[in-house]
Amino acid sequence: MSENMLHGGIDAGGTTFKCGLADASGALVASHRVPVTTPEETLAATADWFTAHIEPGTLKTFGIASFGPIDVDPRSASYGTITGSAKSGWSGTNLRAHFENALALPVTLDTDVNGALLAEMTLGAAMGCASAAYVTVGTGIGAGLFANGGFLGRPSHPEFGHIALRRHPGDGNFESVCPFHEDCLEGLASVRAIRARAGSPEDLPANHPVWDIAADYLAQAARALTLTLRPERIVLGGGLMLAPHLISRIRKAFDEQMGGYLEHAPSAELITTPGLGDNAGLIGAILLGQQGTQ
Repeated sequence: MSENMLHGGIDAGGTTFKCGLADASGALVASHRVPVTTPEETLAATADWFTAHIEPGTLKTFGIASFGPIDVDPRSASYGTITGSAKSGWSGTNLRAHFENALALPVTLDTDVNGALLAEMTLGAAMGCASAAYVTVGTGIGAGLFANGGFLGRPSHPEFGHIALRRHPGDGNFESVCPFHEDCLEGLASVRAIRARAGSPEDLPANHPVWDIAADYLAQAARALTLTLRPERIVLGGGLMLAPHLISRIRKAFDEQMGGYLEHAPSAELITTPGLGDNAGLIGAILLGQQGTQ
């Protein structure tokens, strides 16, 4: 491989598309964020950034880690198409086809959480693990699950954000922000849910009672993962996890909920934040593209 070859990727979130280029060693050499508006505007601006930053013939691989629901089955005629109840106006948009046409090379696509999990298992907090989960807690909530040598849920993908929870005793009157479920993880513990209760999470003091409510719900999610998947690592990422005090609250609530049941890694090792920080999804997208050529 020529040393000047580049590997591209997009961490396609519901708020921004994070674009990046890595060199042959895997190091990021350029990155950029494109605000998400309409599909037409967002995809055009994203493609324009890549074409402005690469010389003809130097882009070797390309991957996309996208919000969903999205068709991730390479055998499907609609592979790469956003489906169902996705962000308003985006249903039916085929990300893979658009960037294959714009960049003139094959594109590998998976969910944003699978991309982040791949990155964390390759270079981050889940390195060396045979099984792991990555849960992103942002505007929505989703999870990527890996065991038995591959991502689970194939040929589709999990919708872990919509698992049912028991209500926190202090949260009985809150109306879920999920339009489909009154008791799901995303509806009760996403950034949107926290904002609906108490305002912007970044403005809330560490002693605000909403943090204990969020920790209880996220600990329930970790408990469900532990009792079904038995992962070696659960990585919690996304905007809400930027609150530095939240991870310790979740571990404490998890230990209380488990009640000493099962032998597993100490919660401080089992439940962690991303080793790659905010770059997990972007690095994962680039890795997806590289894997697609193997």
